[in-house]
Amino acid sequence: MKIQVTKTTTPKEKPDAKNLGFGKVFTDHMFIMNYTEGKGWHDARIVPYQPLSLDPSTMVFHYGQEMFEGLKAYRSADGKTYLFRPEMNARRTNATNKRLCIPELPEGDFVEAVKAVVDIDSDWVPTEPGTALYIRPFIIATDAFLGVAPSKTYLFIIILSPSGAYYKNGLAPVGIWIEDEYVRAVRGGMGFAKTGGNYAVSLAGQVKAHDDGYSQVLWLDGVERKYIEEVGAMNIFFKINGKIVTPMLNGSILPGITRDSVLQLCRAWGLPTEERRIDVAEILEAQKNGTLEEVFGTGTAAVISPVGKLRYKDDVFTIGDGTIGEVSQKLYDAITGIQTGAMEDPFNWRTQVC
Repeated sequence: MKIQVTKTTTPKEKPDAKNLGFGKVFTDHMFIMNYTEGKGWHDARIVPYQPLSLDPSTMVFHYGQEMFEGLKAYRSADGKTYLFRPEMNARRTNATNKRLCIPELPEGDFVEAVKAVVDIDSDWVPTEPGTALYIRPFIIATDAFLGVAPSKTYLFIIILSPSGAYYKNGLAPVGIWIEDEYVRAVRGGMGFAKTGGNYAVSLAGQVKAHDDGYSQVLWLDGVERKYIEEVGAMNIFFKINGKIVTPMLNGSILPGITRDSVLQLCRAWGLPTEERRIDVAEILEAQKNGTLEEVFGTGTAAVISPVGKLRYKDDVFTIGDGTIGEVSQKLYDAITGIQTGAMEDPFNWRTQVC
């Protein structure tokens, strides 16, 4: 893939790396590539970060045909820049595209585009502990047409944002609200896809949770309303009587890349793991009988997010002693260590950019 590069003539001032937040500041450049039916993907380019100019009738505004991904670039102690399993993001992009009738993007082109724009803005990769350069690839339908049908034109765009910890309290355990009124997804729908509609539908539940002091919503299945699925921005894991248990992928759960990494690490360490249906009643019973040892979420943004408190209807209970569990801490240390080059990479998950 040939990528044309136009560098900015007015570089931005970089933010304080100790106070980055998440998704608030964006780098000097962005990647763009067009799709036209009959021509395919074309005109790959890196240009200065800038607004998009779109017709008010552009289909993405009206029918939601869009997808996005999320990954990070990390700076190692010796100054090298790494990506973490970008081929998995490329693969998941095409799984989402297929569901949303968006043309597939060659996986090699996806990875090459990410590496190219990160390389151009590599001086934006922060070096403070816990920081990274967040990478947001996305595709939008761009036909100027009011009609429910797949678009014939698209834009593939990548923007970059230096980011600190996803949660203000860092690795401190969070409170999770198990939602019993709204549902997020059902099998046969878009739950497994990385698309904005899955997040828009979660907002009502999140507002309820936040108003009551909880960080995230844990969703139940949309049919029987009793099987645990995922948290709004994370997959979920439970350590029950020494076993690591997570909901199985069933079409309504996002196949998280950190989720997959956690399962591989646990199995390599000899920890028993299960991917299966988990009834919320099982979690309540495990809490009552003392076998619920840890709960943690997994995702690109937070990596590992320990859960210290769960609420379901009128029941509110603390997990363990309310602090981060041993397995949660070990997983966080291992994944971030591999990502930043501080630890060996026995799975070949790192991809060097520069």
